[in-house]
Amino acid sequence: MKRWFLLAATALGMATGCDHGPSQDACTQLLDHLVDLEFKKAGTTATDESQKADLAKQKAGVIESKSPEFMAACTDRTAKERVECALAASDLEAVAKCDETN
Repeated sequence: MKRWFLLAATALGMATGCDHGPSQDACTQLLDHLVDLEFKKAGTTATDESQKADLAKQKAGVIESKSPEFMAACTDRTAKERVECALAASDLEAVAKCDETN
């Protein structure tokens, strides 16, 4: 799961000195979205309630472990436009392209 975090940090172009950064809420949404995209890319699916609960628990664990570092980088050093672009991305490749367009 470290891969998604490194990809996100790189793709979002964590440049210092962003004056018009994203909101805390937008960064929380982005972290959730990136975790969902990473699980999707890994082919993780759940068909019954037990599997869905286990998958939700795994995602929550990843979010909890990465949240402090991610949130600081997102709110303090990421352009709002990059966060908005990444939130609209349907896969991790599209997230990576956000750095090219913003």
